[in-house]
Amino acid sequence: MRFEVRPASIQDLDTLVPLFDGYRQFYRQAADPARARTFLAERFAQHESEILLAHAEQGTGIGFVQLYPLFSSVRTARIYLLNDLFVASMARRLGVASALLAASAEHARARGATGLWLQTAQDNTPAQALYESLGWRRDHEFCDYGLML
Repeated sequence: MRFEVRPASIQDLDTLVPLFDGYRQFYRQAADPARARTFLAERFAQHESEILLAHAEQGTGIGFVQLYPLFSSVRTARIYLLNDLFVASMARRLGVASALLAASAEHARARGATGLWLQTAQDNTPAQALYESLGWRRDHEFCDYGLML
């Protein structure tokens, strides 16, 4: 399958919604395309994230990555949180995730970022193996904590 990766815009909302809803379902959330549409539309409208879309030659959306711009006070530089990465089941094992990760690194570099950060589930070993094969390194220095509000 041939595909390309490009920055997404609000005009891609119809293509992104089923992918984003599929991503949420992967993480055990109920299907809710309306909620997915609202969330993504708000991110676009408020310029709060940057989305890269992978699509097949005929225009079918097959994957996406959502990046959130952040800053590192210690590095005094921009970084990106790679918060969401998803590939449709019919396009898995075809290099789509690798292409999205490479495009994310290039996108961040072009904007002067010094790094990309992500988290994945402890039991998502296929994703961990992919990240490590592409040069991502697990952080053994810092512990992540969260406070649910």
